Amino acid sequence: MKNEARIDKWLWAMRLFKTRTIAAEACKKGRVMILQTAVKPSRNIKVGDVIQVKRSPVVYSFKVLALTENRLGAKLVPEYMENVTTADQLELLELSKVAGFVGRDRGTGRPTKKDRRDLDAFMDDEEPFFADEDWED
Repeated sequence: MKNEARIDKWLWAMRLFKTRTIAAEACKKGRVMILQTAVKPSRNIKVGDVIQVKRSPVVYSFKVLALTENRLGAKLVPEYMENVTTADQLELLELSKVAGFVGRDRGTGRPTKKDRRDLDAFMDDEEPFFADEDWED
C-alpha cells in the first residue's frame, strides 16, 4: 500500500468529483483545503489527513483512512474515507434546500407574469399581497 497519493487523484478515486480534471480545477480555485490552507492538485496526502471541500454553501470534511489512485466502486468508498462534516454545515445544507423551494409542482412549466408578480409582492412586503379593493367592510 502507498504512503502518499496526489490529492486530485484521490478526490477523483473517492468519487467526490466526476473527473480528475474537475478535481484539479477545484484545487486550483482554492476549493480544496488541508488545515484551512488551499492546496495544489499535486499535493500529496497521507492517511489521517482531513480534507475540506467547499461546495457552496457547505464545506465538507473528509478524513483519509486509506490511499488509492484508482477509481473505486461506490460500495468501497467508506473503507477509504470517513465523512467528518460538522453538524452545523449539514444543517446549513438542509436550510439551503428548504430556502430554494418555492412551491411549484414539477412539470407545471415556467411561472407566468402574474405568478411572478404575486411572488414578488409576497416576498417584498412593500406591496400588499391583496389589493385594498378586495377587502370591503
